[in-house]
Amino acid sequence: MAETTAPTSARSRVHRVIVVGGGLAGLMTTLRLCEANVPVLLVSLVPVKRSHSVCAQGGINASVNAGEGDSPAIHMEETVYAGDFLANQPPVQGMAQAAPELVHLLDRMGVPFNRTPEGRLDFRRFGGSLFHRTAFAGATTGQQLLYALDEQVRRYETIDVTDSRGISVPGEKLVHKLEYWDFLSLVRDDHGVAIGIVAQNLRSMRIEAFRGDGVCLATGGPGAIFGRSTNSVICTGTAASAVFQQGAVYANGEFVQVHPTAIPGADKLRLISESARGEGGRIWVPRDARDARRPADIPEGERDYFLERLYPGYGNLVPRDIASRALFQVGFHEGRGIFNPSTGKNELEVYLDLTHLDPILLKKKLSGILEIYQKFEGEDPYTQPMRVFPAVHYSMGGLWVDYETQGDGSLVAQSPRNHAASIPGLYAVGEVDFQYHGANRLGANSLLSCLYGGQLAGPALSAYQSALARSAADLPASLFDREKARESERFDDIMERAQGEKSTENAHVLHAELGEAMLRDCTIERHDAALRQLLAKLDELGERAKRVRVVDRSGRANQTAQFVRHFQNMLVLARVIAAGALERNECRGAHYKPACDPEVTPGAVGRDDENWLRTTLAVASETGEPKFIRSFDYECAGRTLRVTDEVDTSLTQPRARRYQQAGEANTAGRGPSRVAQGSRSERTERGHGEEEG
Repeated sequence: MAETTAPTSARSRVHRVIVVGGGLAGLMTTLRLCEANVPVLLVSLVPVKRSHSVCAQGGINASVNAGEGDSPAIHMEETVYAGDFLANQPPVQGMAQAAPELVHLLDRMGVPFNRTPEGRLDFRRFGGSLFHRTAFAGATTGQQLLYALDEQVRRYETIDVTDSRGISVPGEKLVHKLEYWDFLSLVRDDHGVAIGIVAQNLRSMRIEAFRGDGVCLATGGPGAIFGRSTNSVICTGTAASAVFQQGAVYANGEFVQVHPTAIPGADKLRLISESARGEGGRIWVPRDARDARRPADIPEGERDYFLERLYPGYGNLVPRDIASRALFQVGFHEGRGIFNPSTGKNELEVYLDLTHLDPILLKKKLSGILEIYQKFEGEDPYTQPMRVFPAVHYSMGGLWVDYETQGDGSLVAQSPRNHAASIPGLYAVGEVDFQYHGANRLGANSLLSCLYGGQLAGPALSAYQSALARSAADLPASLFDREKARESERFDDIMERAQGEKSTENAHVLHAELGEAMLRDCTIERHDAALRQLLAKLDELGERAKRVRVVDRSGRANQTAQFVRHFQNMLVLARVIAAGALERNECRGAHYKPACDPEVTPGAVGRDDENWLRTTLAVASETGEPKFIRSFDYECAGRTLRVTDEVDTSLTQPRARRYQQAGEANTAGRGPSRVAQGSRSERTERGHGEEEG
């Protein structure tokens, strides 16, 4: 296969913007840039259709189903409520307001959303909501959305770049795509402004610098830091870590979502989507902790549907942080997980039961995830309850990004500040940023935040480029050669490190130790003593990483050398996450410290709005350690702006979260007191009432 190279032209300098990442966030950003006639260099670690967005299963939220009394305002409230009020509210409001039109746009692009018998878009419930708000395409929604946007971007790969006179530039297309290229670092000018990137071709291992009038990272989350997660194995967080080390601010790193339902795999954990519970799936354990019968043989009266018992208002659809803690409490603290006769122990597993539902409807709406379970577990989920357990799933934290509001609290649509990171010229969108989810992500808001973020970031980058006094294409080559040489030296060091030494380390062994330590000490429950022990372990791993020897000496497709670089960057982000967890002494969303829980520790503060309703802002110190700050200044489009850690709560007042009673707190009494589980078409087809329209 011929090596893909960057676009060049002897007769013109095309002023491109660089988008790193080919998932939904990167593709939407690219589309919006192309609509503004801005040429894009799209750089992807893997083929675009293999981006992690393809793994999303359950759906995308939009308050289209107004017949239930839903609205963008309620969607916004439920989002910030689920996030324990740590998300800045104006961007969340903008996302909720844009969601219905985004879903209709995707529908027009050809996304095969499920339909009701009347032909309307179908919607299911997801956790943390009382409304059927989640549009879905079976159980492969992410794949369908990704393919639809990929088709749109491919059109621009055939459209010529035009100059200021409207004349086509020979050989130059609006989108030039580089796949199998690994982002290494930003290229910055002498004033610290991002003017391009350095990347490595993963086939030839050639390192190159690319010019860009702005750089947007859409590189996903850092799930691989926790060993095996539901994320793809490519989700190492290496790009975010690299720019953090170059000076970018990282925000709310300690907030990592653990999804309550996953199954094991040799390479990663497989998600069993929340859509299974949205369609009526029920979680339970046997009342007798030593019950060794097959689950189908355990009578209804001998089952403990503990989520329904603890949270009767929401039942199996409480937010993920609450559900995961409940599963951990039952399985770990109470020892009532599924009994394993071969070991004589109770596992940290519970049953997710769909066997009471119509198999025809299950095949129509959930076949994708049920096939995954059947393939990897060898059991039929249509007739036997699935065995599931909590797994690391999503990072609410990420690179700090900005936004600009008008007097009424709405966003300025064309502002260059939208999704701008703290390094001038750098933007971030998707899971790599911290913007929309606060302390806990509401289910099915992930795809929405990627697309909405891309809709904002594209025009923002276009406005930023328009305000530049000089294009990156006009800057001296020495700036780019300097950063390229630095990254080449770093790679040579990886290749030559510990060669000839007798005592060396293996990066994959170190990564396994990292994942085990992070899972044990920095997921569902956090304890200060364990976090300090974890930070010491990270120090140890950092020292041992200096003795890692690359056994593969190949000059082509050297995945071992690439992994060593990613592992070094994972260690940096792991420290940001662990140190942030140690720093935050309260219980908020996915960050839970039993020592701060009044129900566990009398006199504890719990959720501390007075002192901790703020964003954790981390910067890299000269020693490489994360340093936490309360404010900073950054430049954007010629303006110097002051940023603090204060959270914008101007639209919805913070209050304690209570999910025991439906509608008690999150919708402020504006929604129905209770909405039955299952999608609209399911209720209609079963004869449980007419479709609410």
